[in-house]
Amino acid sequence: MKIRKLAAAVAVMATLGASAQSPKYIFYYIGDGMGMGPVVAAETYNRVILNSDKPLNMMQMPVVGWCMTYSASSTITDSAAAGTALSAGTKTKNGMLGMNPDTADVVSVAKKLQAMGYGIGVTTSVAPDDATPGAFYAHVPHRSMFYEIGTQMAGTDYEFIAGAGLRGLVKDGKETDLLKHFADNKVQIVRGPKEIANINSKKVLLLNPEGTADYDIGYTIDSINGVLNLPLIAETCLKHLEKTSPDKFFMMVEGGNIDHALHANDGGAAVKEVLNFDQALGVAFDFYQKHPDETLIIVTADHDTGGMSIVKDGGLGNIDYQRVSKEVFSEYCKAMRNSRMIYTWDDMRQYLADHFGFFTHIKVSEADEATLKEMFTNLFEKRNEAADQHTLYADFNAFAVKVFSIFNDAAGLAFTTVGHSGNPVPVFAVGVGADKFKGFNNNIDIPTAIYDTVKSK
Repeated sequence: MKIRKLAAAVAVMATLGASAQSPKYIFYYIGDGMGMGPVVAAETYNRVILNSDKPLNMMQMPVVGWCMTYSASSTITDSAAAGTALSAGTKTKNGMLGMNPDTADVVSVAKKLQAMGYGIGVTTSVAPDDATPGAFYAHVPHRSMFYEIGTQMAGTDYEFIAGAGLRGLVKDGKETDLLKHFADNKVQIVRGPKEIANINSKKVLLLNPEGTADYDIGYTIDSINGVLNLPLIAETCLKHLEKTSPDKFFMMVEGGNIDHALHANDGGAAVKEVLNFDQALGVAFDFYQKHPDETLIIVTADHDTGGMSIVKDGGLGNIDYQRVSKEVFSEYCKAMRNSRMIYTWDDMRQYLADHFGFFTHIKVSEADEATLKEMFTNLFEKRNEAADQHTLYADFNAFAVKVFSIFNDAAGLAFTTVGHSGNPVPVFAVGVGADKFKGFNNNIDIPTAIYDTVKSK
């Protein structure tokens, strides 16, 4: 045992001392909305429910720190301002992307490294024109300018970009020429897992299959067939960069669906998304094990979403009874409500048993069941209106909100908001220059430290 501890200590010291070199391979993982609450919940699930003898990949990293996330306009940042801070080391106003508060363009660490000969990959589980990935190449006064963001994406000359879909194909109700910009810049557009084998260009845009949502690739918990997943995206990006830029590359991987689930206060989906993000991190961690003296990995978040925490012991195992995300369930409820077919409470009760373990594995009190039955009668039989829950990415009917309130309670999880919080977020690092990220950070420090590990050599 003493020998193992000594070997581990030597390995940590070697990692911290590796900053005397310059990293050839840099991995930057950003869990959107991934505050410490979701990380702890995922690690607790990993340890207690999965009985894993190893912590999450991020928690195996020897350098640990904290990071403040406030923007230039608010103590509570949005993803555009946070993405700009994490990509370019500049505080800006909420909503602004790749610009300082005075609308002057700022340069991302990806662009700086590209100028130094690094191959570049920018990937996400949401849209590639979303705030976090967009911050690594775009300059717009507002994050919703998807056509403009898309044209700038097409002109980056990055070797690899991936995400759900392009939202700038239509503007003001009319089709745009966005796809022509990609064609003119010789970017090969590849759709879905089945087309990955067809990659034959230096510059690639990997998207979800035609006919799927453009805003995210789908939740892990929904188990959608035929779509991309973040580990596959990360693996494909790495293989492409190894082929096109074998000497040195920079790769950003965003777990965007973590944020979507947390905005929805969907605790089960959030835990599964953090685990999925950590599996994608395993792609980089495995690479690091083979190239420890040439690789740097940084893991952090742009902000905390939802203020999620574990508030009860022994409930996380109930997550395994959840079969659908809150978004999918809410859409199911809306379709039921709009259908001409007649649905009864017994129909819904069976659905809740099949998809959430209610009544069979998860105890539902008589009072809660009476409330659910009354809400079902009012919403689905009497067709009475009820106030929706409005979040950044979706609106949820009152019945779905109540179902997930009961389920979160059974899982031992609680939320303080459907928005972002001002809580600090974790920072993990390993490899060449990892010591630069230890301690208490500001988000603008991280890209500066990444660049410093390279430019100072």
